[in-house]
Amino acid sequence: MAGNSRNGFRTVRELNLKEYKQKIREHRLKILKRTLVISLIVFIVIVGTWLFVALRHYDTFEVTATVEHADTEATKYEEFQKNILKYSNDGAFYTDKENEPIWNQAYEMSNPQIDICEKYLVIYDKRGMNIYIFTPEGLQGKIETTMPIDQVRVAAQGTVAVLMRKDADGYLALYDTDGNNLAKGEIHGEKSGYPVAIALSQDAVKLGVAMLDINHGTVRSTIVFYNYGSVGQNEIDRIVGVTTFDDIVIPEIEFVANDKMVAFGDSEILIFEGAQKPQLKQEILLDKEARSIFSNEKYIGIVTENEDEALTHHLTVYSTEGRNVMEKDFAMAYSDIEFLSNDEICIRDKYACDIYTIQGAYKFHYEFDRELYKIIPGKVAFHYMFILNDAIESVRLK
Repeated sequence: MAGNSRNGFRTVRELNLKEYKQKIREHRLKILKRTLVISLIVFIVIVGTWLFVALRHYDTFEVTATVEHADTEATKYEEFQKNILKYSNDGAFYTDKENEPIWNQAYEMSNPQIDICEKYLVIYDKRGMNIYIFTPEGLQGKIETTMPIDQVRVAAQGTVAVLMRKDADGYLALYDTDGNNLAKGEIHGEKSGYPVAIALSQDAVKLGVAMLDINHGTVRSTIVFYNYGSVGQNEIDRIVGVTTFDDIVIPEIEFVANDKMVAFGDSEILIFEGAQKPQLKQEILLDKEARSIFSNEKYIGIVTENEDEALTHHLTVYSTEGRNVMEKDFAMAYSDIEFLSNDEICIRDKYACDIYTIQGAYKFHYEFDRELYKIIPGKVAFHYMFILNDAIESVRLK
């Protein structure tokens, strides 16, 4: 009986371990396939939504909020630390995007100009002698120069570089926010060229100066780099680099990063790089004369005339590494072109504007019945602020 019992237990089917593992694999594969299909559908929806938003063209909008104002055409607007700076000959006003005041400053200037570096802003009187230094919290310092100001640049910690002119000579000076003179120098135009532009690195260590020399019957431009850190202490007059270019005029230079400066010439764009002693790294040759050149920290935009009678202008955008990012033909007879803070390109005249994405998509066109002063992007891709001659309108494109 005991033996029969044991034989009976032996007739019960034993589990097949190999078959069991195979079923587990098939089940897991089924779950994986289902997960991949769902992920693919989600990816297609996300990409499709992104393409719809990125490539969609808008030609109207809905006004979500309006703030009336009465400014003249001489009033200028600029986005500063995600709020709005309004400045004119008699003062500056800083407000949030709901037009709530943050600070204001009265002054008298005949030709107010600004420069911004991160949280610091300077307003100066071109050909005058006054400089005001601000942060989002308000006035940080005031400088009164001894000679007429030609250009001012500010660094990320508030150090100010000033180019002053008197007759054919140029004078350079560095100041802190309290107006203390940190460095100064003189450039004699008849010897080394006439200074036309300066650029200050974000850390205030490197100063670039563009000079134009026409003393010898030909046109030559020279870029000089000064270093006000420890490296420059070992160099004569703190000069750490001099590069001369024949048959080119360079009216503007700018540090787009702490170790990268761009020189905007009439026939080519020059990109210099170096943490202490910047060197020429890239040249972008222009096959046609530039009608406009504009830039931000990432991109350089160049507009040239087009032979097409219907599309009269050609826009080329390069990265600050010199890579061609986008090209586009357009027809607007514009008065201003710029990169917005979201890297979109805004082309506008007195009553109309076009907006292109950095990928080249034609995003928005509108013709206003009032004068348009400025466009500022909102927090969402299709939200903007239109600053018009009688109101500031918060809008949603539709």
